Amino acid sequence: MADEPRTKEQRKADVLARLSAPVADAFVATADGDQPALVPFTLCWFGERLLLATGRKSITVRNLTASGRARIGFAPTRDVIMIDVALEATLPVASAEAEGAAYAEQNDWDPREAGEAYVFLVLRPVRIQAWREENELPGRLLMRDGEWLV
Repeated sequence: MADEPRTKEQRKADVLARLSAPVADAFVATADGDQPALVPFTLCWFGERLLLATGRKSITVRNLTASGRARIGFAPTRDVIMIDVALEATLPVASAEAEGAAYAEQNDWDPREAGEAYVFLVLRPVRIQAWREENELPGRLLMRDGEWLV
């Protein structure tokens, strides 16, 4: 039998804890027309934004630049966090001092050492859902249109 569903307040606290945890790994889904791309990344939670570091010429950069949207999924499947994001900025890693310091502190590498081949994608959460089991599906929506509902 599944545990009692968490309150929305507890779910929000759990989401924020996961986003700010060391080495926050997730899958980032983007698309180019009907060609989807799903890529694993380590993310950073910084100033109510998600930072993603990747190669300037990657498919993720191309797709996000073209559409301005992505979906990020944190697993495991029995503790899901699904975040729809909008691209807010693309920053060269060499000139992103505050972002680079935050990313390096939260994670196990510093993208600024990769040089000009890498960029930070600054992603603004638009919609956040979180659930564990079926009994949490009814209250899974925590953020809508960039505003927390709790």
